Amino acid sequence: MKKLLTLVLALCLVLSLAASASAVTIAFSQIGQESDWRTANTDSVNSAIEGHEGWELVYSDGQQKQENQIQALRNFITQGVDYILFTGVVTTGWDEVLAEVNENEIPLILLDRIPDCADKIDYVAAFGGDFPLEGRRQVQWAGEYLKSLGRDGEDVAVAIMEGTTGADAQVGRTEGNLAALADYPFMKVVAQQTGNFTRAEGQALMESWLKSVDKIDVLIAQNDDMALGAIDAIKAAGLVPGKDIIIVGCDSVKAAFESIVAGEMNATIECTPLYGPFVVDCIEKLEAGETFDKTIIHPEEGVYDCVGGIEVEGTTSVLASDVIDQRQY
Repeated sequence: MKKLLTLVLALCLVLSLAASASAVTIAFSQIGQESDWRTANTDSVNSAIEGHEGWELVYSDGQQKQENQIQALRNFITQGVDYILFTGVVTTGWDEVLAEVNENEIPLILLDRIPDCADKIDYVAAFGGDFPLEGRRQVQWAGEYLKSLGRDGEDVAVAIMEGTTGADAQVGRTEGNLAALADYPFMKVVAQQTGNFTRAEGQALMESWLKSVDKIDVLIAQNDDMALGAIDAIKAAGLVPGKDIIIVGCDSVKAAFESIVAGEMNATIECTPLYGPFVVDCIEKLEAGETFDKTIIHPEEGVYDCVGGIEVEGTTSVLASDVIDQRQY
């Protein structure tokens, strides 16, 4: 009986080791958790991998530091993972470490932010928002809304609250903001500075602007967290957000929808964080021998606001109050 038990235990161990050896190991180097969007993005990707039979997740939070992410990527290489998912905190400075990933023949999937060396490295797929489009839509929404209020005959003071300097989202949205402003000459930029995509820095920056800038009529915040921080500063200064200062955010997190419904924010441009389904579909296809081209795949995204029906590039705005109950993050 003892021999039989020993054999059974040995067999279980062998089967366990075989199952472990055959598992697909997917490593994810994430920027950190600087915003509600980023938290939802991490949860979506991690949950999708962890919930997939036969897949194992190796996750690293970079805490908004490039050196942490570079070390994580090299650790992934040492561990011999099967796939690497990568979102870079900034655009530049990845050439060497991503070349090392290529040299070790680990399939690389780019998520959200695309490094500037993308044309020099090999990657099997890329998924990300269209940041210049999102930036254009922010300004277009504000410009068309101002026209509907009859304010296009006056000079309108605009403040642009940028994301982390050098981040793909900041670079693209700034490009889009400035390009669209050329079509609305009555909108004049009076302040432009980074709030690092965080609510705390958005609040601090708006507090500073309200003391140093003569007038701000419109705030273009390159993510919702900074916009929500700015709203706190505006209220503390005795002003009415959404009325005294028109506020357009980006990302479309649920807190922004709630702020729009409350009348404190005017619009948010969608940039979906829910990449989990894309990652699962991509890796399943790669495992089956399929390939992707090097085109960045942009999820379909919308515009949500306080009025509805405003036309911006490629879409028409939808009332946030009509869809708030459907927002997952």
